Amino acid sequence: MADETAVAAAAFRALMASHPGGVAVITTADERGTPYGFTCTALCSVSLDPPRLLVCAAHSGRTLPVLTERGSFVVNLLHVAGRGAAEVFTSRTADRFGEVSWQSGPTTGLPVLSEDAHAVAECRVAALHPCGDHTIVVGDVLRSEVRTTTRAPLLYGRRRFAAWPSDT
Repeated sequence: MADETAVAAAAFRALMASHPGGVAVITTADERGTPYGFTCTALCSVSLDPPRLLVCAAHSGRTLPVLTERGSFVVNLLHVAGRGAAEVFTSRTADRFGEVSWQSGPTTGLPVLSEDAHAVAECRVAALHPCGDHTIVVGDVLRSEVRTTTRAPLLYGRRRFAAWPSDT
């Protein structure tokens, strides 16, 4: 049975790799203000009234326990020039926030990737749903901002980064 599970996991990973998605960095901070974050493609809107979205966070990561304790987080939707930030937040780099520009969000005080995000949502945790090796984190959107930029949104699919196609 273990071999069948491994094959199923590999097949599932290949399936999901063939479905491109937008790239975000989810950020939060502990009670001392130490920032945490991870790269995420598993996110979507949940509700318009109230405004809610969800992100999926791995149980194996360092960010989920901090996010759970803090009760709030920021979704930083990356533009194509933010690829370096996406890569930093998937790496084992100890000081991820030393590699990117960030500032405190006006509502939550949590890290906003000021140079790498084309849109930002500051959220309060509304629900946590453990599911397999991840937790589905539902967030009430407290503040959102879409920045005017000519940079295309960053996508990830087929195990590589790409830019949203040009409108021309």
